[in-house]
Amino acid sequence: MEELVKYLGAIMPQMVIMWGIGGLLIYLAIVKEMEPTLLLPMGFGAILMNLPPVMVDGHQGGVYEVIGTLFNAGIETAELFPLLLFIGIGAMIDFGPLLSNPKFMIFGAAAQFGIFFTLFAASFFFNIEEAASISIIGAADGPTAIYVAGQLLPEDSKIMGAIMVAAYSYMALVPLIQPPIIRLCTTQAERKIRMANTGKTVSKTTRILFPIVVTIVVGVVAPDAVALIGFLMFGNLIRECGVLNSLSDTAQNVLANLITILLGITISFQMEGKYFLSPVTLLIIALGLVAFVFDTFGGVMIAKLMNLFLPEGKKINPMIGAAGISAFPMSARVVHKMGLAEDNQNFLLMHSIGVNVSGQIASVIAGGLILSLCN
Repeated sequence: MEELVKYLGAIMPQMVIMWGIGGLLIYLAIVKEMEPTLLLPMGFGAILMNLPPVMVDGHQGGVYEVIGTLFNAGIETAELFPLLLFIGIGAMIDFGPLLSNPKFMIFGAAAQFGIFFTLFAASFFFNIEEAASISIIGAADGPTAIYVAGQLLPEDSKIMGAIMVAAYSYMALVPLIQPPIIRLCTTQAERKIRMANTGKTVSKTTRILFPIVVTIVVGVVAPDAVALIGFLMFGNLIRECGVLNSLSDTAQNVLANLITILLGITISFQMEGKYFLSPVTLLIIALGLVAFVFDTFGGVMIAKLMNLFLPEGKKINPMIGAAGISAFPMSARVVHKMGLAEDNQNFLLMHSIGVNVSGQIASVIAGGLILSLCN
């Protein structure tokens, strides 16, 4: 009884608040079905990490030690989990729509505007390494955000948890964040623009050469991004080579799901209430939202700018520019649904997928550029 009273007395108000935050993430995962493979482990992990500590030989033991070991091995020391996850993501991606219409890369590049705008804004509140780590939330790509922040932040940094939670939470909230921004930036007539499919077929040779060539080019242009782009493109090469179908299926399903679960619960190691609940966390979450907003804005506006020089019948539906953020495939689905809502015969999925996968590549390159600027 005395031990129970002592245990209950160790419960602090911030722990209870974190239980509520964990419960909210679980609610969004189960009830709203917002990226459940990410939010559910994060939410449950947040609860685990905010239970009163069990002391073993004067140190926190039990679940704290287990999750801490996963965090050190998978994120802090070698960024192993993000890199392995990129193999699975690469195996999932079909670059065919992008290869059939290479100009989509313009939108992927433009949709990284939020990263650099947020880097400028965050530099007023944080040092350059912290500002850069926060800005990469705008990559709309959790593994890239973790990898870049892990490279730039010291081991004892207390903002890593807020960055990771913001990156993954905003990815899950893309269906809520992007539509109002797109509507503010476009007219109804623009949202109704129909785009014809190119009809171009992409040869198997091109599909195989693409990941190899991209890896070499990025390795020369942005060496700091070569680990990320290399694992992403390796996964895609497994998919496209045609002789490793069982490995491709494993990478897309077993590997990607396993690493996502481990990554989600491991992120919670940085969600202890005594560090997480602070004005700094709220500022980071706000800056992350700024990054997402300006990413969407940049992609849409570059499409509107291009339309000024295109003849009637060749104009681009500017909504597809918003899919240039790296939240694959959520952003592409958002654009497609918005197109159907305006005109039930306006099918934008292939175009938005092409832009979305270009954003995957562009976000990795942007992460490499951020590392180059700050190292």
